[in-house]
Amino acid sequence: MTTGILALSLAELADAIRTGKVSSVETTEAVLTALEGRGRALNATARLWSDYALSEAARCDQERARGRLRGPLHGVPMAHKDMFYRQGQIAGQGSRIRADFQAARTTTVLTRLDQAGAIDVGRLNMVEFALGVTGHNNHTGTPRNAHDPERITGGSTSGGATAVAAGLIPATLGSDTGGSIRIPASFCGLVGIKPTYGRVSRAGAMTLSFSLDHVGPLARTSRDAALVLQAIAGHDPDDTTTSRLPVPVYTAGLERGVGGLRLFHATSGLGCEVDPVVDAAVRDAIRALAEDGASVTEGGLENIAAITAIRRLVLMAECGAVHRAHVQQRHDDFVPQTLARMQPGFALGAVDYLSAMRSRGRALDHFCATVFSKADLVVLPTCPVQVPRIADTDTGGDARFVETANAIGQLIGLSNWLGLPAVSVPVGLDGNRMPIGLQIIGRPFAEALVLQAAAAVERVFGPFRPSGFALAGT
Repeated sequence: MTTGILALSLAELADAIRTGKVSSVETTEAVLTALEGRGRALNATARLWSDYALSEAARCDQERARGRLRGPLHGVPMAHKDMFYRQGQIAGQGSRIRADFQAARTTTVLTRLDQAGAIDVGRLNMVEFALGVTGHNNHTGTPRNAHDPERITGGSTSGGATAVAAGLIPATLGSDTGGSIRIPASFCGLVGIKPTYGRVSRAGAMTLSFSLDHVGPLARTSRDAALVLQAIAGHDPDDTTTSRLPVPVYTAGLERGVGGLRLFHATSGLGCEVDPVVDAAVRDAIRALAEDGASVTEGGLENIAAITAIRRLVLMAECGAVHRAHVQQRHDDFVPQTLARMQPGFALGAVDYLSAMRSRGRALDHFCATVFSKADLVVLPTCPVQVPRIADTDTGGDARFVETANAIGQLIGLSNWLGLPAVSVPVGLDGNRMPIGLQIIGRPFAEALVLQAAAAVERVFGPFRPSGFALAGT
């Protein structure tokens, strides 16, 4: 029965608890057991709050018996990246420096998940301070990919991605400053959506780069991602960057398909070569969307390499501002990979940073005018490379590591810099039978449309199934 519960999608699990087919207590027990067992083996689990979680699950079952449901996720257990604060609990942020940090408040997105009825069972491992796309962390242990434990998960939502892919939890929250939702979604075979900048509050969560950070879900299906996004989206007075635009019903259009939509397949101007196996899988997916009624044009993106470079400059400057005192006082307590990505920011001047920030609005206007005047969605690979092995990328903070990290994230930063909604959805396997992701980018606040297209892809490639490796022994 445990394996059966863990194999359910978020939507299926919420329905099973709501209708009494399973209880919240037995579901929560199954999740806690899986996270304590296979979750530790995958280096996914940071810490669990078993007593709290089981107590909340019992309350949910009692409330359901009285005919009361907290919300659409009533009684569903979830665990999240170790950067989302819960008042009074440790939020270690993948670091030694914050290993004993106790949160003074609860992150807004967690409060909203609480209101939707979800149960927070604990925290999952992550890249130190969320700065890294490979998933490496010498402090807490590098999480291992549920599809092949010798390969990376991608980062920085590394523990969360492999836990969902392993079937240990139905969905999780991640952050995306330069791909930290979409890269692990691609490498672990999940749906991961980075919403529009301002659609989801970041209040009460760890800051990496205050002008680039986004919060969003990783899940097994587009519907699951839509359910979580529905719960967390919307204006928050505690985050002045959040939009007051109404939040649509994200599940409403998932069955519409892509008939009549215009897709722009970005094939040049990417600033990198796309691995032929990845390119073939992406083209197969785009052909399937065309067969579903979408029109597809191919062409180049302007200045993506320049935009990527500007995004990295801003990230390094803002990250450096957040962590300069930590580096000065506790340099040796950082993971080498973190320092390798962080240190360039300390040499940047204010003129360079301000010039970059001034260009951002113009860049968004230009992109929307030139690209979205002829297309509804942009499609391209999430990552241009096949999933690397941990051993091949475990080179400390040397130039090889930085080069590899930059290659993995080359096609990601565009939507972070422009603040556009972007989803990664699985579209096949590479030569090592590891997942490949298709990235779908939309206009500002077009989350519903990118999820609609992702759902159309899923109907072609079939529903996600948790990895057999990860489920073994649960």
